[in-house]
Amino acid sequence: MLFSPKKLGNIDVKNRFIVAPMTRVSANPEGTPNNEMLNYYVDYALGGFGLIITEGTYIDELHSQGYENQPGIANQSHVEGWGKIVGAVHKQNVPILQQLLHAGALIQKNRYVSHAISPSPIQPVGEMAPRYIGSGRFPIPREIEKDEIKQVIGSYGDAAARSMEAGFDGIEIHGANGYLPDQFLTTYTNKREDEFGGTLENRLRFHCEVVKEVRKSIGTNATLGIRISQTKINDFEHEWPGQVNDAKIIFSRIAEAGPDYIHISTHKGLVDVFNSKRNLASLAKEYSGITVIGCGGLHDHIKAQGVLEDGDADFIAIGKGALADSGLPNKISAGTKPSEFNPEMISPVATISNTRNWKSKNL
Repeated sequence: MLFSPKKLGNIDVKNRFIVAPMTRVSANPEGTPNNEMLNYYVDYALGGFGLIITEGTYIDELHSQGYENQPGIANQSHVEGWGKIVGAVHKQNVPILQQLLHAGALIQKNRYVSHAISPSPIQPVGEMAPRYIGSGRFPIPREIEKDEIKQVIGSYGDAAARSMEAGFDGIEIHGANGYLPDQFLTTYTNKREDEFGGTLENRLRFHCEVVKEVRKSIGTNATLGIRISQTKINDFEHEWPGQVNDAKIIFSRIAEAGPDYIHISTHKGLVDVFNSKRNLASLAKEYSGITVIGCGGLHDHIKAQGVLEDGDADFIAIGKGALADSGLPNKISAGTKPSEFNPEMISPVATISNTRNWKSKNL
């Protein structure tokens, strides 16, 4: 099944291997993608992956940027830079999706503004990630105002339109890992008392409104997905308080908003959750009724094949395993063992050049 074709929305994907979005902090300082990024993404197309999802890309010249040297899709220069990458990937007959990210409170570097916004003015747990050029505690964000929420939702739609101008085959909304949509969803970062806070349905409203806005922007022919997680880059232990019941509401409501797929992200691997003997992708598949991408420790092709055979997910997204070996699908197909991930590949900073230099010396 790993090498069987399948549609993702309107995209014909040649196999079930997808490059997961990975922060690489390697764009030009003003957020424009460059030739180093082009070569990085083309390597995955040459390596046998059926689909590529870009790293989280900031959506506006306001509060969305989260990292130094993070790529944007906020202006025409960004569009032109991404357009070259999309064109090069398409020459290898591989589709590519743009992942849209708003960092919210989790700002390590923002060249446009001096403060972060979030549903509530609560300091994020944990500390910044050194591998993404940060250190110390996150600053306390300003509470996002009611009118601003509408503006940010509109910014997702505008960024999606610019992504389509750059030639992307569709959009993935980053609704996971502690970024702005997840800050609305999470009880300890959202203490609002309006229609975006309180009940689970209210806290999920931001996700759903963004999905609807992006769909309106890109139309029905382009593929649209959303990434969902429990864990966060600054909190690997978080679980939804309502457990299976929360999962049922979250996945069913998001599916009603109209995406083509849900992408499950896990920091602990795609393992059983809530003592249910089910993994999160399996619950998403049941309660959404739409296509599901599973992600988390699935570079092991035996485990990945099992996830597909069990019907827990339709596609397999690979992060660290892909970073370790851009030719992973081709090697699995040939019966050759792919290179294994080593944390030194993203040390001291997770740039493309640091990974390339480590590989040249050690592989």
